Amino acid sequence: MKSSSLYWRVDNNIRAPEVRVIGADGKQVGVMKTSEALKKAQAENLSLVEIAPLAKPPVAKIVDYGKFRYQEEKKLRKEQKGVKGGEVKEIRFSPFIAENDYQIRLGRVKEFLGERNKVRLVVVFKGRQMGSKPFGYNLLKRIVDELAGTISVDMEPKFLGRQLIMVVSPVGKKNAKTKE
Repeated sequence: MKSSSLYWRVDNNIRAPEVRVIGADGKQVGVMKTSEALKKAQAENLSLVEIAPLAKPPVAKIVDYGKFRYQEEKKLRKEQKGVKGGEVKEIRFSPFIAENDYQIRLGRVKEFLGERNKVRLVVVFKGRQMGSKPFGYNLLKRIVDELAGTISVDMEPKFLGRQLIMVVSPVGKKNAKTKE
């Protein structure tokens, strides 16, 4: 984690002429000149940290700077830990896939969707199979029909080179277009 992403003006770096001061006990002291607030913080052997620079007047808190910084970084780590980057998993099919292979791949698709991941369904065409594009569309339609109600289609089937690609995600995921 970069410590530069968290930055507060401390003590003499506070530029505002007046600040709203919050004491070391967490109670509001009031609005006072920055120099007075700085003297008050130094009297308690603590630092004056500007925590809301955009407020009118800016809010500053009298705290132990090292402890304050540690707690803020800890909060940031906890927030980042909670965010799961939704991965996009890919399953490849052939337009003329055998039934057993199809069922196995469909099971993998269900497993990925159960883990709340998006799934990119790719039908790969080789050689003369390019003349049989409708088989690829039918295959993807069959998958969507079997998973109806549990998925939403993020990207309709589209050809990119020799691949027919479609992206689906589990229902309930934000920013997903629901399948009708």
